[in-house]
Amino acid sequence: MSATSSDRDSAQAVAVEVLHCKARAVFQPKADTLAREEPLEIRVRGRSIAVTMRTPGNDRDLAAGFLFTEGIVHQRSDIVEIAPCLQNDYPENVLNVFLAPAIDVDFERLTRHVFASSSCGVCGKASIEAVHQNLAPIESETPVTSRTLLDLPQRMRAAQRTFDRTGGLHAAAVFFAEGGLVGLCEDVGRHNAVDKVIGQSFLTDQLHLDRHVLLVSGRASFEIMQKALAARISIVCAISAPSSLAVEFANESGQTLVGFLREDSMNVYANPTRIEHV
Repeated sequence: MSATSSDRDSAQAVAVEVLHCKARAVFQPKADTLAREEPLEIRVRGRSIAVTMRTPGNDRDLAAGFLFTEGIVHQRSDIVEIAPCLQNDYPENVLNVFLAPAIDVDFERLTRHVFASSSCGVCGKASIEAVHQNLAPIESETPVTSRTLLDLPQRMRAAQRTFDRTGGLHAAAVFFAEGGLVGLCEDVGRHNAVDKVIGQSFLTDQLHLDRHVLLVSGRASFEIMQKALAARISIVCAISAPSSLAVEFANESGQTLVGFLREDSMNVYANPTRIEHV
């Protein structure tokens, strides 16, 4: 294993000792590995805009993906630099994003929390309409075969290196419509994993994802569908269930939404015409 891979693995996981019991036997000490969880503060022009609990690793991708899916930046040239805040006591957990001078940032809107939570008192319809004020529905007719979709969970699982050690991380993966893996990121937060994998494409100036598929290891929520729409991803799949608002959002955004994508079956909840039955 290379030094870079070793450093990444140690940042994402931590070794602990637990007491293990099997079949009502006596407790015995056993080594275990946990997914590391630490806060990441994202600053723009020196001003804090968000703190998220994340698994260290791909932090620059996470910051870029967050700013992109929130509509703060729109193209790679909008970001001049992303750097640790060295004046902080924990610089590894604070990132400063320096934007191009022409980028206007509405800090008041950011501090009000961009995403509506399930308990905020705002109805789902209003949340969808608010998103569509900035993000138009998708019109791409990118086809994908049912056979390709059924192969994706195994391909994603094979690339989840830290999950193999901890069993405690979500994953988000972007695939070509033909099934090739573009990128995968893991995190304790499923929204962070999505921001990371989208941020990878953003920072490499390859954010042309309208002919791609996003697969998430957990459930599909409204927020994940919103992030996919920001990246113009037309096909979103989840290993688990979608929420009712995710389905409503997908229908109104022109996104194909697949849930319970496991082994040899799937449920298609919205816009099935992109899926060819092969």
